[in-house]
Amino acid sequence: ACFREYFVHKFRAMLGKNRVIFPGEKVLLALSGGMASSAMLRQVQEGLSRETAKRLRFVPGLVYIDEGAVCGQSRVQREQTLSRMEALLQETGFPYYLASLEQALELPGSVLRRGPGGDSEPSPSYKAAVEGFIQQQRQEEASGEGGTSPSTQDGPTGDSHARLPAAARTEELQRLFDAAETLTAKEELLQMLRSHLLLHTARTQGYTKVMTGESCTRVAVKLLTNLALGRGAFLAVDTGFVDSRHGDVTVVRPMRDYMAKEIAFYNHFFGVPTVITPPLHAKRREKTSIHRLMESFLLRLQVDFPSTISTVYRTGEKLSAAPAEANSELQRCLLCLCALDIAGEEELALEPTLVKEETGNGAESRAAFIPLLCYSCRLTFKEMGPPATLPTYVRTEAQHRSCRALMKQQIQEFLLEDDEEEPGGS
Repeated sequence: ACFREYFVHKFRAMLGKNRVIFPGEKVLLALSGGMASSAMLRQVQEGLSRETAKRLRFVPGLVYIDEGAVCGQSRVQREQTLSRMEALLQETGFPYYLASLEQALELPGSVLRRGPGGDSEPSPSYKAAVEGFIQQQRQEEASGEGGTSPSTQDGPTGDSHARLPAAARTEELQRLFDAAETLTAKEELLQMLRSHLLLHTARTQGYTKVMTGESCTRVAVKLLTNLALGRGAFLAVDTGFVDSRHGDVTVVRPMRDYMAKEIAFYNHFFGVPTVITPPLHAKRREKTSIHRLMESFLLRLQVDFPSTISTVYRTGEKLSAAPAEANSELQRCLLCLCALDIAGEEELALEPTLVKEETGNGAESRAAFIPLLCYSCRLTFKEMGPPATLPTYVRTEAQHRSCRALMKQQIQEFLLEDDEEEPGGS
């Protein structure tokens, strides 16, 4: 009982302390079926139950992305996993959405652009939002409409055969991953497609927040991994509680205070169901990724020094969460949407080391992508194979940005700078 109260309190305290999720707001829970995301779902279920003293006031929805095509699963295994996940999602009574990683190949180019909103627009205070929500709830109860408990099921229907994408799409996705030269590049590619698909799902279904289930252990591993990958400038965004790089959709990580061991004990003691799927498929085990090497290093160190993971995590808490400024899309990375962290002499020195011998030309050549990427994405892009294998929406948006950059360069001499005054001005 004490452990359960401690576990529940930590989750509620994390949400209450940050006050990012407003009452009545639609929140999309990204579920993988693993330990952390399943525990997160259970916390939301208990927080919304009528027996809870202080109920959570947001409106949840669930999304599951099937990644079996790149994890070595057959179509039969993928169908079984989808059926098990759908059964779990249906039991919650929340709206849910099932997607496959192949759908990321059909995303629009707008997913690579920052949406309206963010820090530039003033938001109402949390206290005012709570008062408005309570007043609205009282009016609904007085009119006999009841509360705003989300119990309507608007997820997809049909059997799992209809949900699996066509074999041609699966083969196209597998070709994209086979073209990547290293397992590290494949891991980064998988994370990129997953985040883009989550963002698109949230936007199309009207969600303004996305909850992910990264634990303290996962955050510590990600922090050191991103340092090794050259993402030191974006550590606060990649591992913090709030990730607002997308503008209209904010990613929150409420499970980041829990150790993986705590989550495992909670799921075991209270019977939280999970659906474990295999990791990214690797043909050659001896050549592992930076992600797996860093995870193995931290977990082995944690055995002899139990405070290792918490120390790394607390160190990351001290990082500034203020993102670098980007005034236009041309100043944001094409793949991760963070502000470009390379300019001037650094860019000129780095570019020759990233560009290999090219057989293509124009916007499809590798050199055309380099100015559109941050330092870390340039290193990853170098190992992703030929640009022709990239998803269509990435190539289309790259061509669009390259044309805009060229146009801006051609008319640059006719543009007025912000600090210049008009002739005759005082």
